[in-house]
Order: sequence, then C-alpha cells, then structure tokens
Amino acid sequence: MKLKTFLAAGLASSLLAAGAAAAQEVKIGIAAEPYPPFASLDASGTWVGWEIEVIDAVCAAAELDCVITPVAWDGIIPSLTGQQIDAIMASMSITEERMKTIDFSDPYYNTPAVIVADKSMEIEATPASLAGKIVGIQASTIHQTYANAYFGDAAEIRVYQTQDEANQDLVAGRIDAIQADSIAMADFIGSDAGACCEIKGAVANDEAILGKGVGAGVRKGDDALRESLNAGIAAILADGTHAEITSRYFTTSIYSE
Repeated sequence: MKLKTFLAAGLASSLLAAGAAAAQEVKIGIAAEPYPPFASLDASGTWVGWEIEVIDAVCAAAELDCVITPVAWDGIIPSLTGQQIDAIMASMSITEERMKTIDFSDPYYNTPAVIVADKSMEIEATPASLAGKIVGIQASTIHQTYANAYFGDAAEIRVYQTQDEANQDLVAGRIDAIQADSIAMADFIGSDAGACCEIKGAVANDEAILGKGVGAGVRKGDDALRESLNAGIAAILADGTHAEITSRYFTTSIYSE
C-alpha cells in the first residue's frame, strides 16, 4: 500500500511538473513605442497591428504560450540577454552586428529602406542628393547606422527616439527627409498626417548594415526556442496565414526569400 501511494504521488507530481512545463510562458518583446502598422495601441489599450497578428499566428503554429511584453526599443536587446524577455519580434533586422550578441530565427518579412520627403522637394535616395540636408532617423536602428555611414559626411543626421517623432518633424518642416522602412513609410504617407510627403526612392542596399530581413531575436544558445519559432514561421508561410494577415494591411507581399 505504501509503495502504491508513493508511486501515485510520484505520478501526480510528474504530471503537475509536465503541465507546468507545457504552460510556461514565452515573453515576446515588442517595442513599447508605437510603430504602425506593425504594432500600436488601440483606443482600449490593446496592442494591434500586422506584427502582433503574426506573433499570435507563429506562436499558435509552434504551440507556444506567448505573452506580448512591451520594452523600450533602446533597451530591448539588454532585456533579452538579461532574461526579462525570451524573444524579440519588433521589426528587428537580422544584421551581422546584432548576431554578435543574439541569435535570430528565419526571416518573417523583408522590405527595403527608403528616403521620404515633402512632395515639393527634389530629393533622391543618394548621398549627393542629401548633401546639406537634415535627415531624421530613429535611434538604435539599422537606419541610424546606414545614415551615419552613407549620408553623415554631407548631411546632418538628426536622431529621434521614436519614428513618430521623426515623422512629425518632417511634416512640420524641421527636417528635410527621413530614412525608414518602406512599409512603415507607405502607411505614414497614406495617412492624413503624411499626405504632404512621398517616398523618393530606396537607398542602395548594404546587407552588412541593412541585414537579411526581419527575424525573431533569441538569446545565444537558445536553439530550442529558435527552432520552435522557425517551425511556426514556416507553417504560417506554407498554409497561407502569413499572406492572409498581410492582405489586410498591405497591397503587396512583404516577404521575399
């Protein structure tokens, strides 16, 4: 009887442990600053947007219990390495520099970087054309690195904590142009606030700086989570979920291999 009781207790303990493991949360870090149409707060305080829906779909396909966890953008990698979050899905480009610190999943979107300016300005996405101009970029992004490398010698680079702040200064005429992701900028110029402006062209590609698309960042060595996210990304690309979500936000695909 004692043996049976011991075995039953052991079995119950094992089942509880297994249940706890299965229910373990995966904290998915997103930027606390709004970045429409990828992620922003609606009137009720709920995070919405293309990337939020993709996170939900990837986690469901990978059978992960994910929790959206907003973190200030400039502290998002330290939050990952410091274990406050388990992964980053915040439009973070896969770059050689970042891969020195963290690992990445396969890409789940890939779009070019562009220059945006007032419709009345004759500006091209080249260093020569931007010489003498004030170019706004968001801090701690690939765009800051790129602008410093390619435009910094001839243009003034003005750094903003959020993309919204850069957009507002462009509309107000305090800067001449901004460099940012093409899809985010398409959303901006399609709004009433951005009706003044247009995309002037894509910057010349530099994969070492601009990266190989956007992926989910994970801690070095967290191969199990990385592979689970890869499986989820592959699943929603294969079954049409990625395309269905994209069709509700954009007129063209934002995924290219």
